[in-house]
Amino acid sequence: MPRESKRARLERMRAEYELLCEEIPAPKCALNFTNPFQLIVATVLSAQTTDKRVNTVTPALFAAYPDAASLAAARPEDVEDIIRPLGFYRSKAAHLLGLAAGLDHDFDGVVPRTMDELTSLPGVGRKTANVVLGNAFGIPGFPVDTHVMRVTGRLHWRSDWRIAKSDPVKVEAEICACFPPSEWTDLSHRLILHGRAVCHARKPDCANCPLNGTCPSAGVA
Repeated sequence: MPRESKRARLERMRAEYELLCEEIPAPKCALNFTNPFQLIVATVLSAQTTDKRVNTVTPALFAAYPDAASLAAARPEDVEDIIRPLGFYRSKAAHLLGLAAGLDHDFDGVVPRTMDELTSLPGVGRKTANVVLGNAFGIPGFPVDTHVMRVTGRLHWRSDWRIAKSDPVKVEAEICACFPPSEWTDLSHRLILHGRAVCHARKPDCANCPLNGTCPSAGVA
């Protein structure tokens, strides 16, 4: 593929995103939640497992511990029993108790609405904070997970697409600079859903991909 100018790449990115919008017209968070506390807990639990599996344990977890104060006071072994099907249940229970204690102590049990405050909580990084900002509060956020990294790399949407392990913070900044903030949350959802359904890690389904006409990796990823 001939060298692509920054302007040409930006035009291609936006055209490809329009196709993703047609492919996925109404994206939404795959985690089930009814309030910001439930979402931040579910997002922490989603590490190294699927959202679908998280949704199988959170109803019991939220019924037993509906807020930060009750979760902070929970016995670790009781939380472990509920989340055991997710794997890594001991470390995840410890993360949840630390998160709940931080929420209860520093924010009166209320999930904060800024990146700096969210990432000050134990176990909350930028990805989790962006999920909460975008989906619980409607504040622009662009979560970068493994699907986003893979799809943006194959599409050459970022300048470091040749690097095996890119910095998610740099990826977030570069991609966000190409789209208006109002699109960031849905853009992340669409890239994730496209990665799950079509642009698989081991064998992407290029033949049935709506982006195969312009994707630099089509047929060779």
